[in-house]
Amino acid sequence: MATLLFVMTGASYWTLKDGTRHATGYWAEEFAAPYRALTKAGHQVVVATPNGVVPTVDMMSLRPEMAGSAQIALDLEAIIRSAEAIRRPIKLADARLEDYDAVYFPGGHGPMEDLCVDADAGRLLTAALPSGKPLAIVCHAPAAMLATRIHGVSPFTGYRVTGFTNEEENAVGLGPKARWLLEDELIDLGVDFTKGEMWKPYTVVDRNLFTGQNPASAAVLSERLLGVL
Repeated sequence: MATLLFVMTGASYWTLKDGTRHATGYWAEEFAAPYRALTKAGHQVVVATPNGVVPTVDMMSLRPEMAGSAQIALDLEAIIRSAEAIRRPIKLADARLEDYDAVYFPGGHGPMEDLCVDADAGRLLTAALPSGKPLAIVCHAPAAMLATRIHGVSPFTGYRVTGFTNEEENAVGLGPKARWLLEDELIDLGVDFTKGEMWKPYTVVDRNLFTGQNPASAAVLSERLLGVL
C-alpha cells in the first residue's frame, strides 16, 4: 500500500486587499473526500503544514448549503474528527519527497495566504514534477505553484493546469475583494490554464500532474489517484 503526503494550509485567514482578514482554512470536502477514499483503499496518509500547525477547517465548508446537505456536512465532520493524521501534522520543512508515493494539496482559501509564498511548498513541488510520482492539487491549492518561481521562472510553465476560476471567485463575492486571483496568477506563471463549468467536477492530467478546479473535483481527483497508485 502507498503512503501519501497531504500538504495543507496552516492559515486560518486570507488577507484581502483592504487589509481585512477573511476567516478560512482548508475546505472540508477537499480533505475529507480524498482522505476517505484513499484510506478506505488501504493507503496511509501523512499531513504536513507550515510549522506543523494543526490545520483549520473553513467552517463555511461545513454548512449544509455549502456541503450539499445536512447529512453530507455531518459525514464530512465525522471524517475530519476521525482523521488522526490531521491532528498530528509534521512540519512541511521536514517532509522529504522520497518518503512518499504521491503528494496531494487540498485547497480552501488558506493556500492563498501561506502556501503561495512558502519555500518548503515550492521545494516539494519542484522536486515532485520530475520524480514521476503522482502530484494532485485542487481548487485554490495551485496557489502553491507560485512558490516555485525562481527569478520569475517556474517548472510548471507549459503544464496543463486547472484551478478555482475567476468566475467562481466572483460568484462567491470574493473576486473584487482579493489582492489577486488564482486564475490570473497561474496564467502569468505560464501554465496552460483550462477550466470547465462553474461548480462542476473538472480535472486535468498532464504527465504526473493531476489538478482539479473546485471542491466538487476533489473526489474525482482521488479516484484518478487511486487509479495510478
